[in-house]
Amino acid sequence: MASAVGPGTGGLDDAWSRTIVGVMDRVVSVENLHKSYGERERLHGISFEVRSGEILGFLGTNGAGKTTTIEILEGYRPYNAGTVSVLGVDPAKATRAWRNRIGLVLQECELDPAYTVAETVTMFARYFDRATDVATTIHAVGLSDKSNDRVGQLSGGQKRRLDVAVGLVGDPEILFLDEPTTGLDPIARREMWTMIEALRDAGKTIFLTTHYMDEAEHLADRIIILRDGAIAAQGTADELSAALGYRATIRFDAYPGFSTGELAGVIGRPVVVSDVVARFESNDVQRDLEVLLGWAREASVTLANLQAIQPSLDDVFVTLAGEAARNELEVEA
Repeated sequence: MASAVGPGTGGLDDAWSRTIVGVMDRVVSVENLHKSYGERERLHGISFEVRSGEILGFLGTNGAGKTTTIEILEGYRPYNAGTVSVLGVDPAKATRAWRNRIGLVLQECELDPAYTVAETVTMFARYFDRATDVATTIHAVGLSDKSNDRVGQLSGGQKRRLDVAVGLVGDPEILFLDEPTTGLDPIARREMWTMIEALRDAGKTIFLTTHYMDEAEHLADRIIILRDGAIAAQGTADELSAALGYRATIRFDAYPGFSTGELAGVIGRPVVVSDVVARFESNDVQRDLEVLLGWAREASVTLANLQAIQPSLDDVFVTLAGEAARNELEVEA
């Protein structure tokens, strides 16, 4: 597989590229997973899979059970019932050989600020049986020009890239990324997105947790939404929107003399005006825009600020996860 190159990534060397045998192969398989803490059940029989070479977005409100699930998959927490397989192994029976096949990027990493970037990656490389070349790893995360800088001198975005380098140096078959862009500025976030996409393009399987809906919508091939220890929904962002019956909204500034009834008769669905903005729902944006523009042309009117707005993953998440999700998004905003 050819190496992938993206802005800000430094490129991914051939050492990172894998030939994927059957891209639909299951890297993670979870069936009827239960986990309790005392008498309180945290996970209520969840089932899902992660396919080889994809980015899976794992979403949920605080307390939904995301951390518990991830720690079970990583082999750090036992479970009560069900079956779990990661790379064909039950994580509860993890061996060193199995741990050499997974990569972890925790939400908070405290690397020694006195070591240089190269020294840090070299130190972690020694823990793995088939570590990749240190310089290649540093290049892959876009830190080649910072190789001899001390960790304490790096910016927040550069430190997060180093966290990813540490997770990658063992050449893992699956990489767990826990909130990889929390605290980063918008430019650093976009650079991290480019790097994550390049890793997927090079054949890595990525298990991504994030609180940023735009991040999940942009990066994830599939999304799972966890609510109160159960899976509320799973699928692509478009599939989740369609399952909830969400339609796009077409809107424009209402002009003097505009008639909602006339346009509704042409479009075939209700048109409303609120705060001098006319809008209607559409489940076929191309068709409805063509009809709308044809009608405007015949009427010799200009539709100012014409927009077609697709439902966002924010809308889906709030609907599926309930009031707790709404409160979380308001706090983060």
